[in-house]
Amino acid sequence: AESFKEFAELLHEVELERSMMVQNASDLLIKPLENFRKEQIGFTKERKKKFEKDGEKFYSMLDRHLHLSSKKKESQLQEADLQVDKERHNFFESSLEYVYQIQEVQESKKFSIVEPVLAFLHSLFTYNNLTVELTQDFLPYKQQLQLSLQNTRNHFSSTREELEDLKKRMKEAPLTCKLPGQPTIEGYLYTQEKWALGISWVKYYCQYEKEAKTLRMTPMDQKPGAKQGTLDLTLKSCVRRKTDSIDKRFCFDIETNERSGTITLQALSEANRRLWMEAMDGKEPIYHSPITKQEEMELNEVGFKFVRKCINAVETKGLTTEGVYRTVGSNIQVQKLLNAFFDPKCPGDVDLQSGDWDIKTITSSLKFYLRNLSEPVMTYKLHKELVQAAKSENLDYRLGAIHALVYKLPDKNREMLELLIQHLVNICEHSRENLMSPSNMGVIFGPTLMRAQEDTVAAMMNIKFQNIVVEILIEHFGKIYSGPPEDTAAPPVPPPRVTARRHKPITISKRPLRERPVFFGASLEESGADQQGQTPNGSSIVSMEAPKPLLRSRLPTPRLGAEEPTR
Repeated sequence: AESFKEFAELLHEVELERSMMVQNASDLLIKPLENFRKEQIGFTKERKKKFEKDGEKFYSMLDRHLHLSSKKKESQLQEADLQVDKERHNFFESSLEYVYQIQEVQESKKFSIVEPVLAFLHSLFTYNNLTVELTQDFLPYKQQLQLSLQNTRNHFSSTREELEDLKKRMKEAPLTCKLPGQPTIEGYLYTQEKWALGISWVKYYCQYEKEAKTLRMTPMDQKPGAKQGTLDLTLKSCVRRKTDSIDKRFCFDIETNERSGTITLQALSEANRRLWMEAMDGKEPIYHSPITKQEEMELNEVGFKFVRKCINAVETKGLTTEGVYRTVGSNIQVQKLLNAFFDPKCPGDVDLQSGDWDIKTITSSLKFYLRNLSEPVMTYKLHKELVQAAKSENLDYRLGAIHALVYKLPDKNREMLELLIQHLVNICEHSRENLMSPSNMGVIFGPTLMRAQEDTVAAMMNIKFQNIVVEILIEHFGKIYSGPPEDTAAPPVPPPRVTARRHKPITISKRPLRERPVFFGASLEESGADQQGQTPNGSSIVSMEAPKPLLRSRLPTPRLGAEEPTR
């Protein structure tokens, strides 16, 4: 520091001397030379102009005088001689003054120019001598600075590898620096906010204190006239958002005491999201069903207990809830309920009547459990027969076939189905309040209670018939579960079709369709007994031949010479 102070004083003195040298150059060199040019050389130029003017005048008059005629009067000739002598005298006088001025300039420039240059050189030498003296005075400080620079360079070389290693570690694992009295983590986050016309993302500056679990959110993009202040929230939980569940990246969900439901936040990067989740003790989302063990995926005692508790909770506080079973609950809450109920340490130890679980969460959990059974309630074995029964156009046969197939289910499956259908009947009895009719329940529980063993296009096309099966079970619950049908050996067979199926042609016309006659090769009476067959249950059906096309009779060819008929 002392060396730099001396160096600053040195520069200051050198700058003062340099300014004085520039001033001396102006006063001692430039101004005297400028005065010499104006006074001496300028005056000499004026003398030169006068000399040239007088010389031109004299020689022009002399030419005119020489051309005078000798015949002129003597008085005129004498007067002309006097004028020529006068001009000659003026010319000689101008020439002498001009020559004198040139001689004066030639002699005076030897000292008028050299003297200012000598004075300037003297000031320059004085400046250089002062600089040398200052340099000698600054020499000890310069040596001290050189020694300090060498030590600093050696220290930098010795610690360079450590700095590079530290930089590498900081790049691989960025850390946050927490100062005393500062929040655990702070920065910008985007919040998903739902409005009447859609969803928007609002930028907030967030500050989180881990010990108190307080999150302060200050809006950054306030619209003109909007009254939105800072939000102070108390954190309950934090879960990373699944990538395939939202079209934004770097998102995570939090729950707070002040707001119902989840709040979706978006970080600035993956590393930034990791820091926020570490500060908030965030958890990873559940990707698989909480029912992982094979015995838990069957209709066991815990499963029956879970279904009964869900039904009891819904019928206690949710019978008149609009859209019950149609409205979906929060996925986080559903996973939390299933994990708690099917916990191997204490299975079934969950009170669904408490205020911690809403109706949407309970109904969604029940549907989730039924869909994730290893085999659906109405079994893979009877799936095809149930779908075929639902496809029948004969209502009596359809009801009888489904009635018979229900009693082919295993005992546990039939018991679970009866428990669920009885519950759905109770729900539909309040359809005026909850707007859930048997057809609506069929749409919801058709794929839940029935599903094909393989996902094929045909299975997708049969989903509507699964819905019909559940709808029939709800509408005819009293008859079906009053007891098994009289003959349970085989499902009833549909009655024979006595008339040909008529397919309506596809048309875009709005006119009523015309009935087209069907022509057969032989009538029913002529077919006889050879065209009759037996069905598997002994009833007779009539077999029909394929319809034959009508042949048009050809018109007779007119003979030559015959008269053509008049048109």
